[in-house]
Amino acid sequence: MLTLHQDDVLLACHAEDWRGALEQAAEALHRAGLTSPGYREGLFAREAQSSTYLGNAIAIPHGTPQSREHVQATGVRVLQFPAGVDWHDGQRVHVLVAIAARSDEHLDILRQLTHVLDDDSVAERLAAAGSGNEIAALLSKAVVDARLDGDTLCLGFPARDARELALAGAARLRQLGCVGDGFIAAIAEHAPRHLGQGLWLASSGSSVEVPALALATPEHPLKEAGETVNGLFCLAAHGEAHRGLLECILRLLERGSAGELQGADAATILARLAGESATAHTRLARVLNAHGLHARPAKQLVQVARSQAVPIRVRLAEGGFDAVSASSLTKVINLGARRGQQLAFSAEGDGAVAALDAVCQAVADGLGEQVLPFDESRERITPQAAAAPAEPLPDDTSHPGVAASPGLAIAPVFVLQTPRFDYPERAADPSAETQRLERAIRQGAVQLETLVQQARGGEVAQILSMHEEMLCDPELYQAAHEGISEGRSAEAAWWDAIETAAHAQEMLADRLLAERAADLRDVGRRVLGILCNVTLPAPPTTPYILVTDDIGPSDVARLDTSLVRGLLTARGGATAHSAILARALGIPAVVGAGARVLTLADGTELILDGERGRITPTPSAERRQAAEQRLAERQLREAAAWDTRFEEARTRCGQRVEVAANLGNTVHAADAVERGAEGVGLLRTEFLFMAHAQEPDLATQIDEYREALDALDGRPLVARTLDVGGDKPLPYWPMPKEDNPFLGLRGIRLMLTRPEVLETQLRALLLAAAPVPGKPRPLRIMLPMIKDIAEFRAARAIFDRLLEEIPEAERASDVQLGIMIEVPSAALLAPALAAEVDFFSVGTNDLTQYTLAIDRDHPELSAQADGLHPAVLRLIEMTVTAAHAHGKWVGVCGELASDPMAVPVLVGLGVDELSVSARQVPLVKARLREFDLEDARTQADLALAQATSTAVRDALEVR
Repeated sequence: MLTLHQDDVLLACHAEDWRGALEQAAEALHRAGLTSPGYREGLFAREAQSSTYLGNAIAIPHGTPQSREHVQATGVRVLQFPAGVDWHDGQRVHVLVAIAARSDEHLDILRQLTHVLDDDSVAERLAAAGSGNEIAALLSKAVVDARLDGDTLCLGFPARDARELALAGAARLRQLGCVGDGFIAAIAEHAPRHLGQGLWLASSGSSVEVPALALATPEHPLKEAGETVNGLFCLAAHGEAHRGLLECILRLLERGSAGELQGADAATILARLAGESATAHTRLARVLNAHGLHARPAKQLVQVARSQAVPIRVRLAEGGFDAVSASSLTKVINLGARRGQQLAFSAEGDGAVAALDAVCQAVADGLGEQVLPFDESRERITPQAAAAPAEPLPDDTSHPGVAASPGLAIAPVFVLQTPRFDYPERAADPSAETQRLERAIRQGAVQLETLVQQARGGEVAQILSMHEEMLCDPELYQAAHEGISEGRSAEAAWWDAIETAAHAQEMLADRLLAERAADLRDVGRRVLGILCNVTLPAPPTTPYILVTDDIGPSDVARLDTSLVRGLLTARGGATAHSAILARALGIPAVVGAGARVLTLADGTELILDGERGRITPTPSAERRQAAEQRLAERQLREAAAWDTRFEEARTRCGQRVEVAANLGNTVHAADAVERGAEGVGLLRTEFLFMAHAQEPDLATQIDEYREALDALDGRPLVARTLDVGGDKPLPYWPMPKEDNPFLGLRGIRLMLTRPEVLETQLRALLLAAAPVPGKPRPLRIMLPMIKDIAEFRAARAIFDRLLEEIPEAERASDVQLGIMIEVPSAALLAPALAAEVDFFSVGTNDLTQYTLAIDRDHPELSAQADGLHPAVLRLIEMTVTAAHAHGKWVGVCGELASDPMAVPVLVGLGVDELSVSARQVPLVKARLREFDLEDARTQADLALAQATSTAVRDALEVR
């Protein structure tokens, strides 16, 4: 049962919008030790499904069922927003009651809040409250469940008088644990009172544990003091909680229905006590919602009930003594109905049958939620047990994660737990708090500058420099300063500013920008750690594999690469900056491996395979020896590959296969050439658009693209046109929220809605690639997310017009226009497309997830998103066959292109170019020299003959 204390209330909060308020709620739950950081995503996911606004300026944010694994203890945190916040459904909110509950415990919390919805003045009082105690008092009201059900009925008892009936009822209540012996003694001392219509009452408040009402009826008609005794109520009174039980008796008497109890069965008696007349129509409907009638399905039920022609009442079929209006949200929520319980609906008059059919059908359909049938033989109607702690990983057993950075590591683990920041919400001296914050920001900037100077690799320095810029953002400081001036502590004001800014970047359903918002939180935690004087435990001085829940980019950059052999995280995705930096630093990494990895004990030996995305704790001697041999062989291969990186990429028999680099920024083109890249097989041009506060103009784009072309020095550049949309929105290009942005308006679909943007980019690419005397500039332009020939033709029309408009001497002379094969329909239609495009480039990352219907960053399914799945390989084969029939070339630019096991398969399928991360170029070239074309075709045929990706890898490994 919830008990609200003043310490659970955060006063005088401020947020610009509902997102900022929800971020504060998530942080408050985490700081209270009720949730882990992952619960935040569940809060936003719940709001995306339906508003949690309850009424009277109160919202009750709580996570989705999937997020309950992040709940560490049941509880609430109440946040007061005196100025109010506009919730996303248009309601004005002054109080958030943020709920953390492991099962359907939150239904009890909701029931305790429903009483405030009947008080129209509560919104104003909550906004004006000046203390936590005042808010707690306004919100708190203990719900005591009174009992009246089939078990409290004692029908046909062989009593000789009313006193014996009274004692029979009292004994029944004691058997049920509602009362103690003192209650029975009190009932025995006093004679029952006559109520009329053959009904009698005996009551007491002594030794009452649970307010309850028993009804005892005699086996044979009785007389007491000349009055008929048809039934005797035995009432266990408890404060105000038994008032509803008395109302049931009063209702029965007012209707004159007492006579109907004579000889009636339990169901009929309970129906009459609930206020249902003999002429009412009734229906039963079982609640199928996994977590009962919480706010969202309750709202749906109320809406259906209100739309009917007659009033509908509802109660719990078992234990529901009081039928309430199905049109009242507070009353419906207060039923506290859980999955499996039956609701008894009743209605009278014309249209009653149709109305009851409608509401029962709505309940059966799930009230707006997906539901499963209820199996009484297997399910119990009880609250779910608390989530069990994560089960330890078994020894010498492979465990999957998300491959984030290639390489193999063998070392003991060092488990780094997420730090806790404890700080007061309020502070009395704003001037002192401002000075503390300024000192912490300066110290954080010095730390970041030191890391930038020590950073290895361009991407590391670039990301950390971005962190420096974030830290020096005047708007961030101003937001924190405003919080301090309102009485917040430096820590609370700073973190509120960070969370508000981070969420402004995220935008709903966007994974890539959500991971960039993680950079901002990383910066925020750096300053917060300084303010709270929190230091991380010192890592070992001997080689180790770092294991943590999640890790920020600056934490990765801080790692001593001479000691850190690998990185393993419970959360995170392969596109996060931390994963990018791990690749840049050459640290093998597996991410998103689940909470079980945090159960590893410090010093546990671990094999981490960053290519396959697998880990093996406490390996056997045989497995460890095999891994050590693989590691030694890999180190020798890397050294040999580096020495021969400038040799032309060919198979052992001389078959030419170009090896190019994937780039996310033009500044890295020179580094790719130094690593032996024979061109750029994928330039992600969205980096340019994301780096600017507004759309980059023609001159800016020309300069950027020319930088890459100059560094390539005559090598080909394959530039993908802008690939953004609902999943990767731009701040200056607002996008409507989509339920599934990965299948929505993105890539070429979006660009064709703004053809002027596409035209400017195509013009910039063509002008940047204008030939320089003695220096050719081969340009290949690639269109993303093409599904059929119509989309390609629409883009081609703009391209052809530009070729005619721009003088030949001023534009690219060696230019091709191709498409990415990432939508399965494009592969299936490859014969038609190949007749018109200049080339294909297979994006195996998206092609795999679209073909297998698996999000490659899904925490549980990502390991199954394997590009070596035979379905994906067949689509690649179809693409190559169609292209070669028309004399066109095919590249592969996804992660599969650098998979050592997949390289011969792709070559055997006829792929002409492999485009990989710059660090992988030497190794892929070396891998090509290990087999000939005939062997590659044999491996491709073997892979195509398998039924699953696991079977493919097993067959290739055995071979």
